[in-house]
Amino acid sequence: MGGEQVLLMLLAACAVMPAKDPLLNICMDAKHHKTTPGPEGLLYKQCAPWKDNACCTANTSSEIHKDQSSLYNFNWNHCGVMPPKCKRHFIQDTCLYECSPNLGPWIEQVDSSWRRERILHVPLCKEDCEEWWEDCKDAVTCKDNWHKGWNWATGTNRCPWGSMCRPFSEVFPHPKDLCEKIWSNSFKYTTERRGSGRCIQMWFDPAHGNPNVVVAKYYAWQKRSSPARRQNVTAKTGRAARALPWSVLVLLPLTLVVLSGGWGSL
Repeated sequence: MGGEQVLLMLLAACAVMPAKDPLLNICMDAKHHKTTPGPEGLLYKQCAPWKDNACCTANTSSEIHKDQSSLYNFNWNHCGVMPPKCKRHFIQDTCLYECSPNLGPWIEQVDSSWRRERILHVPLCKEDCEEWWEDCKDAVTCKDNWHKGWNWATGTNRCPWGSMCRPFSEVFPHPKDLCEKIWSNSFKYTTERRGSGRCIQMWFDPAHGNPNVVVAKYYAWQKRSSPARRQNVTAKTGRAARALPWSVLVLLPLTLVVLSGGWGSL
């Protein structure tokens, strides 16, 4: 068998080897995220479920639980003290954002001074949105989008001039409004339920494993199944080099040399 045939067979074999999916088990390129996920044995309180494989550090997880942390100088109590049952959901929401390695299918590039990537339209489970809204409906806020529009004159977020503090139930009439509006469509309200494998849980019991791993795999497969979406994902994540096994990348130059007549016959 000639050298050309041998190399082509090797390339074919390597090409069918499973490659690392660029949408799975990754950390977004943002202000406090680690470069790659890994174990963090000392994650604090509500961030603890991610301790075996996290994109956040122990210090980040501790700061998340403070009323006004050094992470973003953001104050939950901008319209009076936020009830603990409501604050619990915001802490879980932040732990998911900072710590989860399972948000890859929804990572988008963004032109921002403090991060290069964000999440967009992460499908939250129905129960997560509804419990979040139910526990926060009597809390008070002055804005429906907490990503922008604050008065930062004092170094922390304060209500814009002329805005009024109102109950969450008025600012966000329905669970869908809360989940989708509060962080500029980072989340998407769904009718999918926990355990369905089709929605992300904001929090979970680590004793039963991380249910979001299966969900990320499902939506990553959906993106791969559409050529147009696959091309879009590759361009936006900037992780195209991971799409091929290393062995293919190593053998490709050698194959080109042989097929072009160089190096004689093997």
